[in-house]
Amino acid sequence: MRTGVIARKRGMTAMWDDQGARHPVTVLQLDNCQVTANIKTVRKDKSEYHAVQVAATDKRAKNTTAQMLGHFEKAGVAPKQIVKEFPVTPDAHVPVGTVLSAVHFVPGQYVDVIAKSIGKGFQGGMKRWNFKGLRASHGVSISHRSSGAMGAHQDPGRIWPGKKMPGRLGGERITTQNLKVIRVDSTLNLVFVRGCVPGVDDAHVMVQDAKKTLVFAAKHNHAKALYEKVLPKGVDDLPFPAGTAELAKDLPPVIEAPAMRTSPFIPRE
Repeated sequence: MRTGVIARKRGMTAMWDDQGARHPVTVLQLDNCQVTANIKTVRKDKSEYHAVQVAATDKRAKNTTAQMLGHFEKAGVAPKQIVKEFPVTPDAHVPVGTVLSAVHFVPGQYVDVIAKSIGKGFQGGMKRWNFKGLRASHGVSISHRSSGAMGAHQDPGRIWPGKKMPGRLGGERITTQNLKVIRVDSTLNLVFVRGCVPGVDDAHVMVQDAKKTLVFAAKHNHAKALYEKVLPKGVDDLPFPAGTAELAKDLPPVIEAPAMRTSPFIPRE
């Protein structure tokens, strides 16, 4: 299990692959993402917890607390805006101060993106919970978008906790799973993922290897000796323990995943 990275959501656009298929993509950019610490703790059951602490986006020293200034100075990196840690396996620790690059991800693999969703304020039941609402024609008087009945009668005489009701919508930590990496630009540190990502533009997001379709699937197939299925189709290898800026110098500036379908312009035999 490798470490993840902290990126900034730059917005959405569209791409066309070599077969002419259109893909909506979200552009994520790594902004001075560096390793600031390697964490190892022992739990009560004597098992070990390993993690890599990552920080991103330079920050002015005068706007940083004294405690964090000391932490960054010890790591030998400039003050950063955001600091997060990613659980890893014991062999996936990365030297402190390492600059992570967009080549940490390989086109064709799948990633999970974690971010804070867009806050939408106080909303009703239809928008917040996708309720159907009441009848839009006859028999309903100015209650078309109400939530309907709230609960029981005299017994229990109250509303059960957890009832889906109007309230604050958005502004929560959301994980979007299994987004395919379409293109990697090591010059601008851009990662193009297929699909949408939570959060507003320029917000910080956490990007890591997909747990279900990559990490757990690889572990399952490796245990069954299905070595050809350990990595997704079209992916030969992943940078381990991480894709660094030094590694990016030896790779092409732009790497794009090949189309995984037959061309619609070639007649079938």
